[in-house]
Amino acid sequence: MEAQSVEAMRLAGSIGAGDLSIWALILRADVVVKAVLLLLLGASIWCWAIIFEKWLRFRRLRVQADQFEDQFWSGGSLETLYDNVGNRARHPMELLFASAMREWRRSTAKGLASDNTLRAGIRERIQQVMQITMSRELERLERYLGFLATVGSTAPFVGLFGTVWGIMNSFQAIAVTKQTNLAAVAPGIAEALFATAVGLVAAIPAVIAYNKFSNDLGRYANRLDGFVGEFTAILSRQLEERPA
Repeated sequence: MEAQSVEAMRLAGSIGAGDLSIWALILRADVVVKAVLLLLLGASIWCWAIIFEKWLRFRRLRVQADQFEDQFWSGGSLETLYDNVGNRARHPMELLFASAMREWRRSTAKGLASDNTLRAGIRERIQQVMQITMSRELERLERYLGFLATVGSTAPFVGLFGTVWGIMNSFQAIAVTKQTNLAAVAPGIAEALFATAVGLVAAIPAVIAYNKFSNDLGRYANRLDGFVGEFTAILSRQLEERPA
């Protein structure tokens, strides 16, 4: 620890102990503090990449869902819409529709829809297929949100660890040099507190983004759930209207 303090003092002297710029604080910092800063910087960059990707993704999903619902409720044939969507469904709502129509066609092709005793089973299978598809798609949308939550909750403590370590190192340097004036103490305290600041810079956007995207995901999940209920009701009516 003493050797690290002496090295920090030597580096501070070469840079200029009175220089409190960000770059000077980073260069004067202890190797442990530098490692903490590097970790927080990497986490912050990754968080911003996730934030940008999720923002674009949810925005695109809202537009695609609006367009598909316009086609779905336009009064056209569901069979025609399925032929257009088919195996090239691009977003979760299209995937829900395609999975349900695929099960519907399989059942009607086998003549199961004409048997009154089997119609309830067809409805259950269609609803189950849609629920499984929705769960899978929501799980994909939820990917990386846990990383935002983790960074938001742990980054301040990681930064605090860097601050505590830096302050301990500064006190050790003070003990070696026997200098207790403000000019000698301020640079070391400043570089130690810089780690906490970086931790907060990484954590605050992560927490805000996590809350926003969690709400967006919840609203989109409710929208998909509503579509499942509506589409299941439509197919149920068509089953009841088919001749036995």
